[in-house]
Amino acid sequence: MPRIYDDKYPNGFIEVEHINPYLMNAPDIFVEPRPTPFFNVPHMIKGSQPTDNGNFLLTPEEKDELISKNPYAEKFIRPFVGSREFIRKIARYCLWLVDCTPDELRKMPLVYQRVKNVREFRLKSKKAATRKDADKPTLFTEIRQPKTNYILVPSVSSELRKYIPIGWMDADTIVSNLAFALPDADLFLFGMLTSSVHMAWVRMVCGRLTSRIRYSNTICYNCFPFPLFYRDEWKSRVEISAQKILDARKNYPNASYADLYDEIAMPSDLRKAHELNDAAAMSLYGRLKPDMDEETLQIKLLQMYADLREHFGEGDEYDD
Repeated sequence: MPRIYDDKYPNGFIEVEHINPYLMNAPDIFVEPRPTPFFNVPHMIKGSQPTDNGNFLLTPEEKDELISKNPYAEKFIRPFVGSREFIRKIARYCLWLVDCTPDELRKMPLVYQRVKNVREFRLKSKKAATRKDADKPTLFTEIRQPKTNYILVPSVSSELRKYIPIGWMDADTIVSNLAFALPDADLFLFGMLTSSVHMAWVRMVCGRLTSRIRYSNTICYNCFPFPLFYRDEWKSRVEISAQKILDARKNYPNASYADLYDEIAMPSDLRKAHELNDAAAMSLYGRLKPDMDEETLQIKLLQMYADLREHFGEGDEYDD
């Protein structure tokens, strides 16, 4: 008889009739990538990719030095954030030359040299597409910067955290290709994505980078079974609890998300806010119970996903 091994079991394993692709005693339901969400929610996009050999990127010291020598360059420098910078509160910047005209570029010799380096780097690439991008050396090779404020979702996060830290960024902060962005998101969506329901789904279907959780927009987000029907007052509970999470974070302005979401160091007011949010999110699902263990919750979510896929197909949006 097949066995599932885990330290949570008294003997270190249990014998089961069947093991599904997610190593659970459950039906064979496999979550497949979707190009769009099931639901009428904002599309999650990957950030912009520089392909620059580091020439567009600046440490705080490099930024200050560049501005001191080329003051005109300040208007083209933006905060730059990926998963690591976001979670660990690391300051980083980039040259964002989308609106830089040729005469402006030539006013900035140090920036001009960096752009020249980008062009030379791309020309040496083995990829034809990258060599073609050498013709536009002032620009990132892939530009997907939101035009509005957005929620940033790290693409990689420690498996030791109960929640993946997510948060709002302003449109002037450039999100890198090492994180995801949700433009036009609201408090309700923030509350759902930072809930224990979503995290149970993430821990089941997401890939891994070594042991760390590797988030995916096409699998984790687009396939997530958001609650199908709910009352407005139930939705407002999630919005209220989501705001409490944001308010609790503000109490610790010097702490990084790595500090706040460490299971030992997590402050009690933030933990309580998340617990309230977990309960509010759970209440939107008629078939989920607060006392469910995570594996039971995951099996229920898998069945919801299978129902959605059967009803709405592989790539259609659900419009409520």
